Amino acid sequence: MTYIPHSPKERDVMLATIGVKSLEDLFKDVPAKHRFPKLDLPPALTEMEAAVELQELAISNENNCTDLVSFLGAGVYNHYIPAVVDHILRRGEFYTAYTPYQPEISQGTLQAIFEYQGLMANLTGMEVSNASHYDGATAVAESVNMAYAQFRGKRTKVVISPTVHPQYRETLRTYVQDMGLTLVGDDPLLISNLDSLISLIDANTALVIVQYPDFFGRVFDFTGLIEAAHAQGALVCVAANPTALALFKTPGEMGADIVVGEGQPLGIPMSFGGPYLGFFTTKKAYIHKMAGRLVGETVDNRGQRAFVLTLTAREQHIKRERATSNICTNQGLLALAAAVYLSLLGQTGLRQVAELCYHKAHYAAEKISKIKGYELCFDAPFFHEFSVCCPKPVAEINDQLLEHGILGGYDLGQDYPSLEDHMLIAVTEMNTKDEIDALCEILAEVNHD
Repeated sequence: MTYIPHSPKERDVMLATIGVKSLEDLFKDVPAKHRFPKLDLPPALTEMEAAVELQELAISNENNCTDLVSFLGAGVYNHYIPAVVDHILRRGEFYTAYTPYQPEISQGTLQAIFEYQGLMANLTGMEVSNASHYDGATAVAESVNMAYAQFRGKRTKVVISPTVHPQYRETLRTYVQDMGLTLVGDDPLLISNLDSLISLIDANTALVIVQYPDFFGRVFDFTGLIEAAHAQGALVCVAANPTALALFKTPGEMGADIVVGEGQPLGIPMSFGGPYLGFFTTKKAYIHKMAGRLVGETVDNRGQRAFVLTLTAREQHIKRERATSNICTNQGLLALAAAVYLSLLGQTGLRQVAELCYHKAHYAAEKISKIKGYELCFDAPFFHEFSVCCPKPVAEINDQLLEHGILGGYDLGQDYPSLEDHMLIAVTEMNTKDEIDALCEILAEVNHD
């Protein structure tokens, strides 16, 4: 917290204490032309005028799923969020709370985080969860930090599938700079199969990273790959879509060591890119190398159930230079949103959401594949995203879809040069049969133009 002096005398004492004579001296290291730049600001507005202008700006921005029908996914999805999620988040006890260092006054926040951890561990099939990272990309990068710490830097190779989300891979490349690690497989020109990925694993491999379903929406059983990695002594991280885990075999059942991902589908709005929630789960054997907050259950001096931050020696504010990671702040409010969402839907409700996504996506894929000029790019099983080979550039098709109030799919050619004119389409429970039919009609018209 910054302290502001209340009087000129107090200010002078503070300046003298740090060895300067005036406030201007504090800025002497900043070039004069940059010290006090003139801001080109418009004339001041009254509160009423400012509110009107902001409303006009909001209205002009129609790229949202209130005004448009969306088939755009690629990591962020338009799911229904029950009203109670936002209602609980806005309670003052949660909305203003930060880090619960003082357990005696933070039991509500600590218990909410504890429940979130249990829910995520059950969903992924793992043994322990932390209290979240910033987003899915951060969680993937932190899995590398954990593996690096687990092997004490003696293994220097990380194998990552090129079908992991491009933004996750980009974030990872930033993280591993100057760590002495080598990334293998991170090549968009090599859309590899599992066998080619396994061939990259050797005795120097610390971690193997795959995505489930992968960026193209395909679902693979990674049991064989995980066994091959373990045979070489390597760890395996699976970046998973949490909604898909309600329907398919969990990474924990496959033998994964770490399961991470983007928690946005769990009751968190798209919000034009964030804030989001990175979940991180693992086995108990690796808990001491796991970054982020961890809440545990205990009893107080009266024998009552209580919750505390536990194993805090793992964190950078305790271990500092010996910590696994310098990440510390968690996305507590968003972890609460995920806990409320999962608790409200329950196992049956979440599976129903996943089934709706699955069946609607397969209905859309079947209809699109029958349109002349369009075909499914892959024959592998998929969840609620699928890749379509298009007869025209994706940007051109999306422009025409937008004219009809539809956000089209993701242009895969942006990240994979070999997939030019390929579109990634996402379908969730929010998309109706009429909307899917309308999409197909416009796609057919585009091909005839």
